[in-house]
Amino acid sequence: MSEPIEVRVAVVESNAKLPTRGSINAAGWDLYAIEETVVPFRKSVKVRTGIHVAIPNGFEGQVRARSSLGKKGLILPHSIGTIDSDYRGELFVLMTWIGKDESYKIIEGERIAQLLISPIPEVYFTEVNIENLGKTERGNGGFGSTGKF
Repeated sequence: MSEPIEVRVAVVESNAKLPTRGSINAAGWDLYAIEETVVPFRKSVKVRTGIHVAIPNGFEGQVRARSSLGKKGLILPHSIGTIDSDYRGELFVLMTWIGKDESYKIIEGERIAQLLISPIPEVYFTEVNIENLGKTERGNGGFGSTGKF
């Protein structure tokens, strides 16, 4: 197990909450809405958390949907939001309602998403000719080419 990393959090609204984990082994930390927000059907709305974070260099924050809300129809339209280590603004969660009612009301204090902190490797890209990419069994098989139906 690696050493814990520190993520500094500034709580800028009196009703904002620090991220919390549902269990000791949970991968994500729950983020909370600080105000009631109505998300109309098939519309995307930015939901406020009232917190700012300082993610260490070499890491990123990933904002992901909570499975319990996705099951109802409240999703993140971009699947995963990325928070770069140099961002210091308030964390917002972009949410879209695709459920059966005409809107979804997020209540103040509701857990709306999860924040994961992940390492980012140092990477560089080298341009080569296509023959120098190497051969694989899959080759250039695209969407769905590895699945069995």
